Amino acid sequence: MSVPLWAWFAVLGVILVMLAVDLVAHRKAHVIGVREAAAWSIVWVVLGVSFGVLVWSLWGAEFGQQYFAGYLIEKSLAVDNVFVWAIIFAAFAVPREYQHRVLFLGVLGALIFRGIFIAAGAALIENFAWILYVFAAFLIYTGWRMFRSRNDHIHPEKSKILKAFRRFVPMTDAYHGQKFLIRKAGIVVATPLLAVLVLVEITDIIFAVDSIPAIFAVTSEPFLVFTANAFAILGLRAMYFLLADLIHRFIYLKVGLAFVLIWVGIKMLLLDVLYIPTTISLAVVATIITVSIVASLRATRGQGRREVQTEAAGAFRLASDEELAAAEPVFRRRGRVPAERKVSSDD
Repeated sequence: MSVPLWAWFAVLGVILVMLAVDLVAHRKAHVIGVREAAAWSIVWVVLGVSFGVLVWSLWGAEFGQQYFAGYLIEKSLAVDNVFVWAIIFAAFAVPREYQHRVLFLGVLGALIFRGIFIAAGAALIENFAWILYVFAAFLIYTGWRMFRSRNDHIHPEKSKILKAFRRFVPMTDAYHGQKFLIRKAGIVVATPLLAVLVLVEITDIIFAVDSIPAIFAVTSEPFLVFTANAFAILGLRAMYFLLADLIHRFIYLKVGLAFVLIWVGIKMLLLDVLYIPTTISLAVVATIITVSIVASLRATRGQGRREVQTEAAGAFRLASDEELAAAEPVFRRRGRVPAERKVSSDD
């Protein structure tokens, strides 16, 4: 697959433009409802599918199918990521109107980290072909581990990362709007929103460790790996606001994701022994995900939307008007002297 340099820049340009549009559309903190989340989800899916159609028309059916297989795998694994975000937000009692800012920066970080992982993975595969067998074994093990722990949930309040953050970074227990840092009594301190952002970024990195090897099982083209990842990740924020209150209904999704990882691991393991066409891989992944979702919704029919319930990671609250007024700017202008400390030249 020969991809000209301008195609890379064109894709990056589209991503940056869409991120800018999303940021402008959500520049004011507000609660994102189901209708708004559904509308944005449709926009991101149409964008991702349209790009796949473009790949199909420019580079042929094989590469088009590889893109769609990778896109479907990344989109499916992203649902599990969304559920983890919901638990983190619930543990920190993050007001809904502030969640989009965290997710926007989280997704931006995820794009950067995944770009690095994809470049590293492509370099390893090109120089050490045997690394594919390591990826395959890792995927099978990860799938088996996910199946065994399908009923377990993360506990942000017990996170070692959170404990380390609290140990080394002074933090207030009050949310000051969408600010991540404030200056309190002359000292820069973090708000709970920064701790949440750190945990979101760390979970993105952990999920990337699973998903990047998985997509290399269906395509070895860095361009397809990156674009499938990018277009799947771009819709995560909207997906979160659409599905966060429905976690309790997707009871078999983790089982489906486990089988997907095991399947792509086996496919990669048999790469030099048995060639499995991309069409079959795409069909198998789509079938597994569809069956797990339909079975989940049928088993939980009649249940409505409800907020995630989990153990609190601390006693967090909204800052009072007095606290908001007393908060000082984090960055001060040099040479600026507070008014109360100014001394007249006649003194």
